[in-house]
Amino acid sequence: MTPTSPPTGTEAASSQPPLRLLLLASSYWPEHSPPQRRWYSLVSHLRERAWSVSVVCPVAHYGPGPDYSETTRGRAWRRQTGFLGEQIHRVPFLFVGDHRTGKLLDQLVSAAASAVRGCLTGRQDVVVVTAPSLPLLASALVVARVKGVPLVVEMRDAWPNLAEDASVVRGGSRSLVNRAVVSVQNRADLVVTVTQGFARTLRERGVRNVVTVRNGILLERTPQLPPPPVERDVLRVLYLGNHGESQSLDRLVRAAHLAGDAVELTLVGQGSQKPALKELARELGVNVRFLPPEYRELVFARYQATDSIVICLRDDWKSFEDTIPSKTYEVLAVGRHITAVVRGEAAHVLAEAGEGDIVGSDPKEIAALWLALAADRSRLLTHGSGREWVRHNADYADLAVHYDQHLRDTVREHSRACGAGLLPRAARLVHSLRRSLRAPSPASAWPGRAGASPSAGPRGTGQPVAGFHRASERTAGGAGA
Repeated sequence: MTPTSPPTGTEAASSQPPLRLLLLASSYWPEHSPPQRRWYSLVSHLRERAWSVSVVCPVAHYGPGPDYSETTRGRAWRRQTGFLGEQIHRVPFLFVGDHRTGKLLDQLVSAAASAVRGCLTGRQDVVVVTAPSLPLLASALVVARVKGVPLVVEMRDAWPNLAEDASVVRGGSRSLVNRAVVSVQNRADLVVTVTQGFARTLRERGVRNVVTVRNGILLERTPQLPPPPVERDVLRVLYLGNHGESQSLDRLVRAAHLAGDAVELTLVGQGSQKPALKELARELGVNVRFLPPEYRELVFARYQATDSIVICLRDDWKSFEDTIPSKTYEVLAVGRHITAVVRGEAAHVLAEAGEGDIVGSDPKEIAALWLALAADRSRLLTHGSGREWVRHNADYADLAVHYDQHLRDTVREHSRACGAGLLPRAARLVHSLRRSLRAPSPASAWPGRAGASPSAGPRGTGQPVAGFHRASERTAGGAGA
């Protein structure tokens, strides 16, 4: 793909021709999740740049956000209009528990339904699928091929590497899943990653047309907070986000236990590991506050009451070297000290932004950092460099401009010939047959009695004229070419 400089400004946006995008996602508004936050922000800007957006996603059922209700969650096989003017097509789900097997079954059901619903959403210019729902990748490939439009695969996690690290698949199934994911990546017209590291990995595998569009934030809606107080009896530490296997939050609970009364740890959010974390805190006798998910203004109020915010990923999964927690950019922008239990590209971003302390995953190292911060609170002060880094690298107002240009380049350079999809071919065939059956022909062009049908044989015997029969076959055959 030929790189181009994306247009900027209102005039450039208004000059763009209208295009139609179909997004397949495993989670969308009114749920509160990484794909929802990313695409709700992107859609708002793409709509301003003349995109008509349709979304195929399950009925909201996992991680309800602040707008969640019986009305906003939608109904299976029904269409609803989102707050941004996008058309949301809901499909069924199967929720049997917040564990690996349950999530996989849920994704399989929703992906199968998405393949059917996606083919029936009208005409689009491009299909975009956002992973890590692996079954949804196959559904998107089917939809794109049926519609005859280019496919854009967005890899928000390092799949299939992450599947191996997490032992999601084992034995022979591991090879099968790997081949399936790689096959879709290779067949995509464009692959979008959220980190430079994973983009590099895909290029080394031979995947063509790979670009990076980071996660980010809407900077204009993200306040810059005043510094924490110079004096405070305890160091207030906050983790806000998913409580799952990827975060390994037990290290924070153990570190809080080692730090003793000097540290007050608060964990806000939900996830499969939360019950085990509560049990660990009870066993250790450490006072950790566990709070449910919070949103919008409550999040910023929580940040303001905090001294240090934790960004955390487990360090024994190699794929996380190419992963950046999505909250990283928000925390950089608000101006709070960061306890960064990360490595790889996430650590590189924080170092480049000049904010936070990067620490190892050993609870003793984490506890030592917290005790040092409690003893010298001047280390908590930030210098504004994090917000400036976000302004130049992770503001969705700019990221959407780049995404818009990548999508338009893909539509222009990789769209198949008009009518190449199965549905357009079938529609053209039916239209051609109807025309051949309905088109009147002058009686003088056909020998025999006046009023005889051109398809009737000599003397009105009802036998078809060979020449007309062959012409009809050529017309039908041409429709499918």
